This record gives sequence, structure tokens and C-alpha cells, in this order.
Amino acid sequence: MTRYLTSSIPYVNGLPHIGHALECIQVDTLLRYYRAQGETVRGQFGSDDNSLKNVRAAQAVGEDVEAYVARHSEGFRALQPLLNLSFDDYMRTREDRHIRGAQKLWSMMNPDDIYTQTYEGLYCVGCEAFYTEEDAPNGICKIHQKPLERVKEENYFFRLSKYQAELEELIVSDRLKITPASRKNEALGFIRQGLQDFSISRSVARAEHWGVPVPNDPSQIMYVWVDALSNYITALGFADGGEVYKTFWENANVRTHVIGKDIMRFHVIYWPAFLLSAGLSVPTEVFIHGHFTVEGQKMSKSLGNVIAPEELVKAYGIDAVRYALLRDLPCGEDGDVSRARLEERYAELANGLGNLVGRVATMANKYVPEGLPDVAFSCGDLDTSLHVAMTAYDFKAYLEVVWSVVSAANEKVDKEAPFRTVKTDPAKAKQTLAELAMMVRWIAKALAPVMPGISMEISHRYETGLLRTGEPLFPKQDV
Repeated sequence: MTRYLTSSIPYVNGLPHIGHALECIQVDTLLRYYRAQGETVRGQFGSDDNSLKNVRAAQAVGEDVEAYVARHSEGFRALQPLLNLSFDDYMRTREDRHIRGAQKLWSMMNPDDIYTQTYEGLYCVGCEAFYTEEDAPNGICKIHQKPLERVKEENYFFRLSKYQAELEELIVSDRLKITPASRKNEALGFIRQGLQDFSISRSVARAEHWGVPVPNDPSQIMYVWVDALSNYITALGFADGGEVYKTFWENANVRTHVIGKDIMRFHVIYWPAFLLSAGLSVPTEVFIHGHFTVEGQKMSKSLGNVIAPEELVKAYGIDAVRYALLRDLPCGEDGDVSRARLEERYAELANGLGNLVGRVATMANKYVPEGLPDVAFSCGDLDTSLHVAMTAYDFKAYLEVVWSVVSAANEKVDKEAPFRTVKTDPAKAKQTLAELAMMVRWIAKALAPVMPGISMEISHRYETGLLRTGEPLFPKQDV
């Protein structure tokens, strides 16, 4: 099985926040899980450097655009070590491999699907999208709450209307599987309203000379969403048609994009339409996650509630942050994050998992110094439940399965009390501790995709029948 997994690529008009961290952690968890299943897997992330939004942000602070974009892109690249991510590649859309690949995709699209037309409409720089009068009757972007710009110019258009029936069939049949089902229905509803052709280029002047030039027309810059979406194949070496591209795109069994709900339309309608036009393979799956609010409010610089990932990692550690973000976002829905909730999750880890690992090892060393025997632990149904949750992108459900075993193990300690039974029935105490050790080993293995560092440490301590003790897995934090 060959599987390709990507996160979306963010604009770099600012530094990463916990929403960006969440998506990277989701993809990394999938990468680690499927690698452990023996699949051939590749993970990709990067940055969208070519947005007009980036240009405006650089201008607002009086900084050279190239330098501004490069600096902020490195902030996103730094998520890899910060969050212990295992992506195989990071690509900026300013790179030559991307520019050549995006231009190749444009050139491969059916020439009958691209035509020129004068367009007049309302445009949101923040969304990098046009809106109709019906979408924004007051001329204000619903998402950014800023006035839309009225634009009139001659651009290249893409004949999206031609692909309406084919896109609908792709999604209905699950050849392009959209998770959760509510987003699938939303996409089908949008398609069935009737797809309109749309502009796929901007004048060089309006793009402020920033972006990927349209092949053979120096007066036009590619619409950033044509350019940005192509990153999923350009990062694989599409420009040169190499083996990595063939393996992980054209011949891959599964091609998955993990994205936020605000960019669904671009990924499940525009992107597959471009690929169909070019005669290329389309994604097989798109998982659409919700967004975090902070203490019930949307993250906003003006509210001062934007949370930086490094702030959380410094306070709670990498694996606790990974755990908390995945545990508190229901599949495909929005979730809320707060300091109080993070502290609750950290305490849950310390009191539930950390204490369990420490108590069992301490008792085993004290009461069974010769070492614990291997005993049976029936985990087939548990492993099946984990697989069902992971294949459904339900990270919360996955962790609930793991936590059910953590809770069961702690209950077993309290109920069977090996620290007491060792005085009257040492064989029973030994059996109890051996069973608990097997449960802990299973927990460590199950947590490996989510909490790789903690998983490795537990596995090291429980490597043999002679269990090791160590420092607390979740020490008291000054938060």
C-alpha cells in the first residue's frame, strides 16, 4: 500500500498559531500510524508564498516582500522540530521546482478549458477569492469582515462548468471521499447549485508583480489557488516527472489532503477539476477538520488571543500538546482551547498515564525482582477500534479507545491491589503485575502515532520483564 498525505499550505502573512499546529499534528499522526502498519508513506507540508495577502502584509510593516515571506516561511518550517513532526519534505512555493511544476500543470490543462474574458466583480484579498453580489450584498467579506475590492480586468478563465457532472459523480461514488459526511453533502450542494467558470489569472499590476507567471503571457500571473493547489504534485517532482511523483501521486493507492473547512471548495472542486482537465489522477480522500476557538472566541490578533505553538510546548511539552489538541477537537467539528482545559488534559496525563506507568514499574521491582513473565493480553478488538477511528480521521475517538485501557489498568491496580495481595498470594500479585505490564505495553504502542516521545520512553522502561523506573513522565509544570 502506497499512501501520500499532505497538510494544506498556509499563507505566510504571519507566524504559526495552534490551528496550523493542529493540522500538522493530525497529518503526522496519520503518517506515523500508517508507517507502523507497514505501508509506504510520504508526508508533505510547506508554505504558500505567492499570495497577494503576503505582499500586503509585508508592505504594511515596510519590509521587502521576498525577505518577509522567507522569514515567515521559516517559522512554519520550524514546526517540524518544535512538534516532533515526521514529514518527508517541506516546500515553499517560491522554489523553482514548484514554479516550473505549476506552469507545467497549466500547460497540460485542456486548451479548450481556458479562455480570456473581461471580468468585473468583488474580490477579497484575505480569501484570495471573488464573491458575487448575492454572496456579499453589503460588499463586506463574511469571513474577514473587511470591504471587498471591486476589480475589472481581462483574465484567463477556467471552464469549471464543463466538469460539474464528473465532479458530482466523483464525490457521490466516494472515488473522491470527503470526510466527514456533512462536508460531502455541503460539497454536493455547492455543485448542484451549478458551477460557474472562474478567473484563474490576475494582471501583473494587480498581483503587484508577485507570483507564478502564466506560461507564454508575461502580462498575467496565475491565480494563487491554481498555483497553491499544484504544490501537492510539484513537491513530488511533477515538473520533471520523476519516480517520486509517479510513486506517490500517479501510482499511489491513497492520496489524501488534510485541510480546514474554510478552504474546502478549492480542494474538492477546483483542484480535481484542474487535474481532470490535465488528464492527471485526482485525490482519493480529503479530510476536512474544524477550527479552534480560544475560550469561546475566534482567534484574532485584535483580541490578543492568538496562541503560538511554542508557547504551549514550553509550558506542557511536545507530546502533551499533541495529545491535548487531538483529544479536544471532535471529528470534523470545531473545538475550544483554553489554558484551563490544557491544564486539565495535562493533569489527566500525569494522574492517569504517568502514575500508572510509574506505579506498576515500582511494584514490579519491589515485589517481583526476578522479572515479570510474558502473559496474554487480548487486544484484537482494541486494535480494530483504533484502526476504525484512524481511517475515519477521528483522532478523538482513537484516544478515547486508548484512554479506556489506561482507565481499566488503573482500576485493575485499585481492585486487585497487588501491593496487598503480595502478602497473602504472591503468585496472584505477580500475575496481576504481569497483566498490567502487558496493558502498559499496548498503551505505549497505541500512543506512538500521537505521542511518539512518551511512547518510546514507556516502551524503553517496559522493554523486558525487568521494568525500569525513571523520572515522572509528566512533571509538575509552572503554568
